[in-house]
Amino acid sequence: MSQREKVGRGRPPRQYHMSQIDPITLQVIQARLAGIVQEMQNSLFRTGFSTIIRESQDASCAILDCQGEVVAQHVVLPLHMGAFPACAKGVLRTYSSSEIHEGDAFITNHPYLGGSPHAPDMAVLTPIFFHGEWVGFAANLAHKSDIGGPVPGSCWSQAREIFQEGLHLPPIKYIHRFQPNRDIETIIGANSRTPELVVGDMRGQVGADRLGERRFQEMMERYGKETVLGSYQLLFALTEAKVRSEIASWPNGSGEGERFIDSDGIELDKPVRIHVRIEKNEDRVLFDFTGCANQTKGPANIRPTVVRAACSYCLTSLVDPALAINYGLARVIEMRFNEGSVVNPHFPAPVNTYNPTVHALVEALLEAFSHLTPYKKVADGCSSRSIIVGGRSNKTGRGYVQYEIFGGGSGARTGKDGVSGTNVNQSNARIAPVEIIESEFSTRLHRFELIPDSGGAGKFRGGLGFVREYEFLDQEARFSLRSTKHSVAPKGIEGGLPGKTGWCGLNPKTEKEKILPSRYSDLTLNPGDVVCLETPGGGGMGNPLERDPMMVLRDVRNGYVSREKAEQLYGVVIERSGDEFLMNESLTRQIRKRAALSC
Repeated sequence: MSQREKVGRGRPPRQYHMSQIDPITLQVIQARLAGIVQEMQNSLFRTGFSTIIRESQDASCAILDCQGEVVAQHVVLPLHMGAFPACAKGVLRTYSSSEIHEGDAFITNHPYLGGSPHAPDMAVLTPIFFHGEWVGFAANLAHKSDIGGPVPGSCWSQAREIFQEGLHLPPIKYIHRFQPNRDIETIIGANSRTPELVVGDMRGQVGADRLGERRFQEMMERYGKETVLGSYQLLFALTEAKVRSEIASWPNGSGEGERFIDSDGIELDKPVRIHVRIEKNEDRVLFDFTGCANQTKGPANIRPTVVRAACSYCLTSLVDPALAINYGLARVIEMRFNEGSVVNPHFPAPVNTYNPTVHALVEALLEAFSHLTPYKKVADGCSSRSIIVGGRSNKTGRGYVQYEIFGGGSGARTGKDGVSGTNVNQSNARIAPVEIIESEFSTRLHRFELIPDSGGAGKFRGGLGFVREYEFLDQEARFSLRSTKHSVAPKGIEGGLPGKTGWCGLNPKTEKEKILPSRYSDLTLNPGDVVCLETPGGGGMGNPLERDPMMVLRDVRNGYVSREKAEQLYGVVIERSGDEFLMNESLTRQIRKRAALSC
């Protein structure tokens, strides 16, 4: 047996007790862990082959312990907080510790046998060894541009089972002692319309993990293995204690929230109910999802791992956005489900267009929390959406998939307006720049601009949605849309008005115009066809007549609110003098006084 094989044997991890670690060293280790995952993240984005990783940054990185629990995570996409432990536990169910060696890498994208939200999300986990002992995992999870299935982008809105959603890989060993399995790469590439991008991104994921391994080993050399491993339980306990302390400060009781998504993609006239009841007692919270709809025929279902991540995200937002993300947060969350529901479906229920469901879930959670934390409220945001265009380039003859992720306007918050042209809640992916889209795909963008009056009116206004209009130049292409809130508007709160709904149309304002539902797949596009997507605005908060008139004037000057809506909704009269907008204070007082008396 070679020296390398001796070093790399997968011995079971030792159990370390919490030693007497001084507070300063503990904080330094916590900061080093955060720095490691941040550096992994930067490496992953810089080496990404696809625009969805390189530009949209749809990926996350983490360090896990030997049980698969999160030690540190850089939260770009909060949903991955639940995915990492589930993916690691899938690996540990499949492989014994004696089968885990230095230089290995495991992959999985299976929502049921692993923990991926859907098939395009591929997890790569590499074991970290220190002086021959297995001490944890470096892990990342990144979206793939295409992993097979009936439509480009692998998000078929009419899927009825996961077998129609692309290639699914249970936890398998991709690299054995630093030697990649080329057969696995060949199989994955053969099942993708963009094999170079998918395999290239996977290799980049392995590289990011290897960087995490080196940095982790350097930290152990600096502070000692026993000190680093012994700090985990202390770090978990600190996070848990901070969350429970904040929960304990809330009044005991319960709160409920409910939202609906437009449809499941198959039963287009049937909104899907998401309901949560939060029961709070002292420093404990129970999330009860038994009021949710049954699992759907179409791919609107989500797995419990994703639900747990949504609960973790909401707690983090309410407790401390800078909270250290680790297993201590997971220990706080208690959940109750019905079997066979939209949030706990039976295998092989489809899940690929899951994101609108998670957004509805988060908004229901925040509404339920508002009964316990009345000083922290937020109106509904735009949710998220993706457009996916695939085909074969008439320049190169190669397959391509143009996959873009969008938001819109965020909801107004306690004391603040919403944000315009952004992503909301658990979706932090960036909008791909116009220059990148036009240079890498046969696409021309005619419009990319905010939509006036799309933010819900209120004392605090909702953020504005935006319009993005494309002309497609290539030979026959296939278009898919994964969106929501085209029929169910973003809800306003405390008297605030709802945000404007989304809309998508083919060849708008022509005799060939076709309006598309929010979930739609496999529309054939020909050269010269135009697709226009309008994203929703955020809901408003509070009575619009109580908004500061000077803020309304500023909105009109910025083009966020029209003069007509300023008077109709806010009771503020704006007059134009040349190129300048001025407020008529006398008429404004009269209109607002009449409105107040009529109420």
